[in-house]
Amino acid sequence: MHLAEVNIGKFRYPTTDPRMAEFMDNLDRINALAERSPGFVWRLMGDNNNATDLRIGDDNAVNMSVWESPEALEHYVFKTVHVQFYKKRAAWFELMEKPHMVFWWVEEGHRPDLQEAIAAFSVRSGDMHRYFVECLVDHLPPAAAGFLVRVSFVDALA
Repeated sequence: MHLAEVNIGKFRYPTTDPRMAEFMDNLDRINALAERSPGFVWRLMGDNNNATDLRIGDDNAVNMSVWESPEALEHYVFKTVHVQFYKKRAAWFELMEKPHMVFWWVEEGHRPDLQEAIAAFSVRSGDMHRYFVECLVDHLPPAAAGFLVRVSFVDALA
């Protein structure tokens, strides 16, 4: 099994706005880093080599990827240059009041689509804590379970 993740966010400004330049100018570099990272399997892309033209729900930008393990995803998110952009996300994305990230297991070789991402939110975001405890945490080593809980419930880099 592989770990699928989807996270959504509402851009503060149009992607062509100068205030979005740092984010937009680095997308290809950060996406290439993900693709070279150990454990990376797949990421959602639109026609422009990223997913900025794709939307989910109430005009939310979407990022979706598949990884071999939670540890591989954690390393990419928090132990590479990606973390510098993660720390600046408030400059480019509005604060989300509802759950904006969800993880689920997929069969190896499966590539989730936007409809599956929508379903993942509708099924899992209503009681995300219970979902993590019952479906993921009990089946993962402690370090991986801690990563999932930390990313979902505590902003570790605030």
